[in-house]
Amino acid sequence: MVSQELLRRHTFFASFDEPQRKLLAQITDEIHCAAGRTFFEEGESADALYLLLSGSVDLYFNVLTEQHGEFLIGEVNPGEPFAISALIPPYILQHTARAGKPCHVLKLDARALRALSDKDATLGYILMRHITQAAMERLHFTRIQLAAAQVRTPEPEMAFA
Repeated sequence: MVSQELLRRHTFFASFDEPQRKLLAQITDEIHCAAGRTFFEEGESADALYLLLSGSVDLYFNVLTEQHGEFLIGEVNPGEPFAISALIPPYILQHTARAGKPCHVLKLDARALRALSDKDATLGYILMRHITQAAMERLHFTRIQLAAAQVRTPEPEMAFA
C-alpha cells in the first residue's frame, strides 16, 4: 500500500478523484530496483500493472530465428504504464520487461484493479483511456521500427529471349 499523496503527485492518477485514489493506493506497492532487474517474462500471466516513476524499462520480444534472439522493441519512460496486458484479456504478457536503469516503480495488483474497474465504471474508463494511449504509442513506435528495419530487395532482372 502507498500513500494517496504519492499517487496525487503523478499525472497518471490526476484524472481520478480522491476516493478513487484512496482505493488505488490500497492495491499499489512501491518498488525500487537496480538496473537489470527483470519485472516479468513474455508469456507469463499478467498479475500487475506497473507505472514507471523514474529510471527506464526496456521491453523485449523473444523471436525464434536462426539467431534465437531477444529483440528490444521499446522503452518505457517515466510516467508511462507497462504490463498493460494486465487489463486486456487474456491477461498474458506480450513481452519481457527489464530495468534499463535503476527504477522507482508503482505496482498495482491486476486482479484488484480489474475488480475496482468493474465496480466503478468511471475509474475503469479513465484507466482504459490511459492504457489505450500507452498501447497506441507503443504501436506507433513499433511501426517506426518496422519501417526502419525494412529490407529492400532488388527487383529481379528481366530475362530477354
